[in-house]
Amino acid sequence: MNKEEILKKSRDQKEDEGTIYADNNGRRYGVIAFSSIFIIITFFNLFTKQNNFIPYCMFFAYMSAEAYGKYRATKVKVFMTTTILASFASVAFLICYVLVVLGIGA
Repeated sequence: MNKEEILKKSRDQKEDEGTIYADNNGRRYGVIAFSSIFIIITFFNLFTKQNNFIPYCMFFAYMSAEAYGKYRATKVKVFMTTTILASFASVAFLICYVLVVLGIGA
């Protein structure tokens, strides 16, 4: 394979390795920031005796979306199981939050 064939295949893929690297790097920092804020809010709510329904809802929604993306790429069944369970947990925490806000729950 000569240089021109390699360049043509690279252009045909329509994916830039620099963009992929930047996306992955940005995603990594996003996960770190999300996790850090989640921990801070969770501890703050524990110390102020507030519920953690919303942080848990957001965490499990994120976990579900992340697992679904991994399932789509790999077709590993444990990722689909994680997607389903985390989705269920996210919806359950959201329902708990709504019930508390409406004064129906404890």
